[in-house]
Amino acid sequence: MQELRFDGATYEPERDRDRLSRQHGAVKQALSDGGWWTLTELREHLAAFGIVASEAGVSARIRDLRKPRFGSHNIVRKRVGSGLFAYCLLPVGRAAAALAEAKS
Repeated sequence: MQELRFDGATYEPERDRDRLSRQHGAVKQALSDGGWWTLTELREHLAAFGIVASEAGVSARIRDLRKPRFGSHNIVRKRVGSGLFAYCLLPVGRAAAALAEAKS
């Protein structure tokens, strides 16, 4: 498996690579179930497996998944409350249905 390449002004590979890689894999795996997840639900799901992440960290991993170097995954969001969104990773062939659901 290719090593993930994180970056940023405060990124320190020795301190951050393993933690961010674990978060990345867990967020991707959770979103791969085809369901809708809020940031809180994802954070709690990761915590159940001993992976520490803040909601801001989960949000950053979702942004990473959308980047070309992390696979250019198609992740959509829908409003589920006042200022609250849920996210779904679209598998190939499900894009139209998920987008329609997000708009409803």
